[in-house]
Amino acid sequence: MTERKLERRGLGRGLSALMADVTATTQTDSAVGEHQGREQRLPVEKLVPNPDQPRRHFDDTSLAELAASIKEKGVIQPLIVRMKGDMYEIIAGERRWRAAQRAQVHEVPVIIRDFTDTEVLEIAIIENIQRADLNPVEEAMGYRQLIERFGHTQEKLAEAMGKSRSHIANLMRLLTLPEDVLAMLREGRLSAGHARALITADLPSTLARKVVAEGLSVRQTEALVKKPDVESRKKTASRSNQKDADLIALQNDLSAALKLPVDITYDGGGKGQVVIKYRSMEEMDRLCKVLGNPIV
Repeated sequence: MTERKLERRGLGRGLSALMADVTATTQTDSAVGEHQGREQRLPVEKLVPNPDQPRRHFDDTSLAELAASIKEKGVIQPLIVRMKGDMYEIIAGERRWRAAQRAQVHEVPVIIRDFTDTEVLEIAIIENIQRADLNPVEEAMGYRQLIERFGHTQEKLAEAMGKSRSHIANLMRLLTLPEDVLAMLREGRLSAGHARALITADLPSTLARKVVAEGLSVRQTEALVKKPDVESRKKTASRSNQKDADLIALQNDLSAALKLPVDITYDGGGKGQVVIKYRSMEEMDRLCKVLGNPIV
């Protein structure tokens, strides 16, 4: 099956293919031959993780709990693998494999399947997302891979995954944040709500550190993102009211020519105003006569 054909089909075979009835054996002429689709046991050292696995973070506490369970009852659900040279690449079950090593289990049950590189990537992403055990960054990267690698749309993903389109769109927007903020999100120090609030911030990294240090809520984070904008406008207005030497010199020259107090303000963007003050009707009449003729 070529990648072109894969791009034309639906949302891949996903769990329906991955977790197919393991009791049925498939007779093929491939390298896996008679072992295809049949449960068997393999040494843990013969297994290697999938380098394209979207899941990058494995919670240490959760692994320890799973290892304790495996030590007592063994690995109940077989891993799905495929042959990769003289090793077996894990398509689904890397967490069980890691926990089995912690529990000092030497062999694990596996089912060997014959998947292409493209199918392995697509299935790994879908399987992880459907199991809902990815952090927000990993889930967002999974959606991005499905869209960029396989041409799926957000609408199609939303329908197939049972998610709303806005959920997928909002998660993918998180990937625009700086890497240090994404690291906080991966580690659980920031929630997806906090991260979404930081997307529009001018200094997301600085604000993220403040949010974590002070334990701010999502609502407080949203207010924090808006606050610098207000302060920035105030600073801009303050700077615009600070007159430089040239503006002061022009103001003094005009005041001397009119023999009246003159105040000039400039907003920094090419606009401003000139205010001329008079203290009597005589000064007003004189001003009118002066303005009726060129000053210089």
